[in-house]
Amino acid sequence: MNELAFKQHFDPTQLADMEAEPAIDALLRFASSMEASDLYVLSDESCGNICMRRLGKIEPIAFVPRDVSRQLIAHVKAMSGMDIADRRRPGEGRWLHAKAGRRLDIRINCIGTLFGEDLTMRLWDRDAGLRRLEHLGMTQSELETLKAMLGRPSGLLLVTGPTGTGKTTTLYACLSSLNNGERKINTLEDPIEYAIDGIRQSHVHPKIGVDFPELLRHVLRQAPDIIMVGEIRDQETAIAAVRAANSGHLVLSTLHAPVSAAAAQSMLALGAPPYFLSSCLLGIIAQRLVRTLCPNCRMEFEIGDAPGTFHEVQNLLEPGEGRAIYGPGSCEQCRHSGYAGRTGLFEIMTLNREVRRLIADHGTAEQIAEAAMRNGMIPFRRAALLKVAKGLTSTEEVLRAVPAEFLGIEE
Repeated sequence: MNELAFKQHFDPTQLADMEAEPAIDALLRFASSMEASDLYVLSDESCGNICMRRLGKIEPIAFVPRDVSRQLIAHVKAMSGMDIADRRRPGEGRWLHAKAGRRLDIRINCIGTLFGEDLTMRLWDRDAGLRRLEHLGMTQSELETLKAMLGRPSGLLLVTGPTGTGKTTTLYACLSSLNNGERKINTLEDPIEYAIDGIRQSHVHPKIGVDFPELLRHVLRQAPDIIMVGEIRDQETAIAAVRAANSGHLVLSTLHAPVSAAAAQSMLALGAPPYFLSSCLLGIIAQRLVRTLCPNCRMEFEIGDAPGTFHEVQNLLEPGEGRAIYGPGSCEQCRHSGYAGRTGLFEIMTLNREVRRLIADHGTAEQIAEAAMRNGMIPFRRAALLKVAKGLTSTEEVLRAVPAEFLGIEE
């Protein structure tokens, strides 16, 4: 049965009558066919709640008796090498699920809650592979800027944004584009999200003293050309990453900062030496994820009394674009959500002499942002307007994904 036929015939009400193994197989196949990022088996007071995360939102699948949900959780824990008898301590595992001609790399996390265990499965379709740079949602100009930064032999490239905004996907796309066998690539991750052929991936283990700074010191002795540090969280890691970038390595990493200029300040606040940071920093990519409108049912609205809506990005639009605003509709193709996928919204800051000087002198985020815009940076506001003008997403979706203050809107 092909994926379309399987989705049409999948009946979640039958899960309670199935054995654990075929039930989990069916759930994984359904979630994967729906392009869900996560599958959950949650323990509520009166039942088990099975749901998935799709396009960043939780969607229900089925409610099953509690004994059924316990069996499902026990099966997944057993297949991932976890202790099924230990229901109190949090646990993690990994499972390569190969069924129905599809290989799923599943990262599993289980914790105890008030009414029992909650199980989360992060899904990655190995056969689909890593996302290419061209599929992240960047404009041609943004893509060329990123490729130019990745083409440098050394320096520091930071990807920033809140949790769940696609930072890891962007980093992996960067690594995939660099993974041509000509340079040695090492990664430091917590946890390792996806296994990549040709890249040396190492897991951080803070409980045994192998944290990011300690592991980075040892990775540098492995003579890498490119280093990916999963996240810069503390002073030691910030200093070590800057030192590595200044000593001839191309270093890629992530931060939790809302916009590009704030990421530079975050590095300084963590203790990165200002002069060395300003000299090695190649650029900062701040990003968000927005849902894309379903092309089958999106609704068109004339701009009417607001002809200047897209004036700020008029020079970036193709002929015919920006004459209308689109919103979500409803159809079976998008499960009546109005949205059919997700794309990235980017703010890419490159550095010239003025921006480097401001970072070295501890300039404010506002000063750095203004200098970066003079250097050609397109801020979130204009990037969002561009996506809306092209009919890719809605204004409501942009406002959901990006705080109003970063869109230049007074609340």
